[in-house]
Amino acid sequence: MIHIAFDAIYAHPLPENHRFPMLKYELIPGQLLHEGYITAANLFSPAPCTASTVLLTHDADYLGKLMHQTLSPSEQRKIGFQQSPQLTQRELIITQGTIDCCYHAIQHGVALNIAGGTHHAFANHGEGFCLLNDMAVAANFLLRNGDAGKILIIDLDVHQGNGTASLFANEPRVFTFSMHGAHNYPFHKEKSDLDIGLADGTETDAYLQQLHEALPAIIAREQPDFAFYLSGVDILETDKFGKLKVSMEGCLQRDQFVFQTLQAHRIPVCVAMGGGYSPDVKTIVEAHCNTFKTAIALYS
Repeated sequence: MIHIAFDAIYAHPLPENHRFPMLKYELIPGQLLHEGYITAANLFSPAPCTASTVLLTHDADYLGKLMHQTLSPSEQRKIGFQQSPQLTQRELIITQGTIDCCYHAIQHGVALNIAGGTHHAFANHGEGFCLLNDMAVAANFLLRNGDAGKILIIDLDVHQGNGTASLFANEPRVFTFSMHGAHNYPFHKEKSDLDIGLADGTETDAYLQQLHEALPAIIAREQPDFAFYLSGVDILETDKFGKLKVSMEGCLQRDQFVFQTLQAHRIPVCVAMGGGYSPDVKTIVEAHCNTFKTAIALYS
């Protein structure tokens, strides 16, 4: 059975000024339930991540600022959210949700977090709407516990996973792969193990060709035994900030290729949603739901 982490939104609602960027996370599970792709049995509610687990990745001073609401105004501007206890609690729950998904994926092949993919968070600061780097924390947790030996992070959000790249720059057990807009945020890129920077206006066929060339080669060379997949839908041609021209069908084909490739190599995968900023929230929800539907079709 496919497991989906979702309670980070419903059980801990955010202040009104945080709600619009998060609206899609409320709509995705409702849509999947409405269409009959999942039932309540597929959904699970994570607890908050413990401080000791967060500290496998993030600095104690930074975590203390999040917990005690002492981020400076400039630190809050860099993140893009005004600090609040609810926001910190939500991040801790999202992070634990990704960890929990890892273990469901090890058992069932795949698990998905309706939130997560906070790849702009560094060890000592957050930025780009990211406070804690959930995939990095989860990867370090797996490595610490001996539940993975070589991890592949597949980051297909339109924005480079700069925080993730920085966190694992000196960790040979984690291979970071980011395929993103070359001229998009963040404008100072960190160095992933493999970065593919795409030109503005890259269309579906060119996008998929580069992915088809890169991913199997990485797997053949690195031989990972666990993968994370950040399935951002800000690659869509409708996205306000993406600058690429990938169609809805192309985004679906991307997901199918990633899942089919990992499944063929028997590599369990934990998935998080990442970005999506099309003007019509229905477009965002459809694209994200396609990721879930693809996983359900292949792994059920």
